Amino acid sequence: MATTRILEGLGRLYIWLLLAFLYLPIIIMALMSFNVSPFYQLPFEWTTEWYAALWQNDQLIAATWNSIEIAVITTLICTVLGSAASLALYRYDFRGKKFLQALLFPPIAIPWLITGTAMLIFFFGVGIGRGLFAILLGHVALALPYVIVVVSARLQTFAPELEEAARSLGANQWQVTSRVTLPWIMPGVIAGGLFAFAVSFDQFVVSYFLSTPGQTTLPVEIYAAIRKGFTPEINAVSTIIIVVSMALMLLTARFFKFGGEK
Repeated sequence: MATTRILEGLGRLYIWLLLAFLYLPIIIMALMSFNVSPFYQLPFEWTTEWYAALWQNDQLIAATWNSIEIAVITTLICTVLGSAASLALYRYDFRGKKFLQALLFPPIAIPWLITGTAMLIFFFGVGIGRGLFAILLGHVALALPYVIVVVSARLQTFAPELEEAARSLGANQWQVTSRVTLPWIMPGVIAGGLFAFAVSFDQFVVSYFLSTPGQTTLPVEIYAAIRKGFTPEINAVSTIIIVVSMALMLLTARFFKFGGEK
């Protein structure tokens, strides 16, 4: 009995230490975005001047909007193409299917440094070059396998008899997909879309290789700003992104009930 309580206590301590390790740096960064000192000096003095300075930083704002636009477009493209590919791989048997499924994992496993170098060489070779369009293509190539893997995993829990029942009642292929299959796999589609957005918005390596001066994303701009000299404006924009991201995650979890009904 005493051993069980000790193990339970150690388990709880481990969880709290893990949570502190994950979230304490984020909390400190968010607090320091409201500190008057640009060098993290204490005692803490409350101010919002760094948020006012953020709105005057045209480069950081432009890079933020570039990241948001590229991430949203990447999410839409990958969600549509990835869901369609997952349905095709689930429904049809064709020559080379296993090989295509195996090809989904190397883009996830290969280091992004190698992928970024390969994309840079390839895009220059075909005449695309560097820029926001090249970054978009690179992000789609990186995020698409995540969507296919997530949606395919959701499809493994789908009962084919439901589609057969719908067809026996007179539903055509579009009605079967839109009214039977798609509602079932929607949690996987949304999860895959969130993966795609996260992969694109947080992507640094590929964006660094494919960006040009004046056409960068937020991670690349933050890296450049840190090299020149760290400013609390980076804390401010990071805090805003974290708050918005957490709010979107909570809303998504609330309305789509990923955990199921209790």
